Amino acid sequence: MIVDDITEVQNNGRVLVANASGVLLNADWDAAIGAGDAAHFTQEPELGAFARERARSVRMLVAIADRTGATIRRVVAAEEHELDEQTERNVTEAANASVHKPREGALSHKQIQRRADEATKQNLREVAEHLDETSAKWHPDVVVLAGEVQGRNELRDELSDVLRDMAREAENGGTDDDAAEEALAEELRSIASDVANDRSQELTERYEHAAAHDQAVEGADRVARAAEMGAVETLLFEHDRSATDEAKLLGASVRMDAQVGLLNTQVEDAVAAVLRFEAPDELKK
Repeated sequence: MIVDDITEVQNNGRVLVANASGVLLNADWDAAIGAGDAAHFTQEPELGAFARERARSVRMLVAIADRTGATIRRVVAAEEHELDEQTERNVTEAANASVHKPREGALSHKQIQRRADEATKQNLREVAEHLDETSAKWHPDVVVLAGEVQGRNELRDELSDVLRDMAREAENGGTDDDAAEEALAEELRSIASDVANDRSQELTERYEHAAAHDQAVEGADRVARAAEMGAVETLLFEHDRSATDEAKLLGASVRMDAQVGLLNTQVEDAVAAVLRFEAPDELKK
């Protein structure tokens, strides 16, 4: 049996970017991390905080399995977001992620379940196929297998190689009652924190390797000049410090299809970039 528990991620705000031609960006925004409404009338949109929130967030495809099927949820976990109306804070240097509840609550006490007519007879292989289809559309960062041990072990065996490589197990929690839901939420927080830490560490190591081979720069001026050359492959911000000329650098990098990520080390002007090719001499000054 598959029970879809997939609903819109909780959010109470929007990020809108528009110009004379119309709306260019209309995206979810968790206003809990901001200070209320804000408007900017500038040449480049002020999207630094939005880019950081997206870079910190972890998309989790969660399957809570038993021997006959699974409840499937999409959960987005992000640093400093609310869980059951209690704000989670960073208690270490690493990202301490809080789990979003889908609106009307896969992690709340009232569950809304969409059941297909044939759901009661679907087996774990069909669950795995459903996870494949959902993953192809939603692109999760991690697949989490939860629920009873035998059910999640059998489901793991049915996963495609791609999803099996992405899978992590939640040892505790489930859907039986409020205590089980909270135990599952704690497991998801821990897994999301690990994924966010691994991602940031991987980017930092990649940047350091690139810098050692003259394929990275730091500082707002050098990154801006690299962007003008079309050389920026990945724009890197510090976690908690705004970069000099942040909006301009972000806009220039996005227009050349550069990726955006976060570093867990300090760099000049709180901004750096991994380059597509070896830095020319003028970028080394």
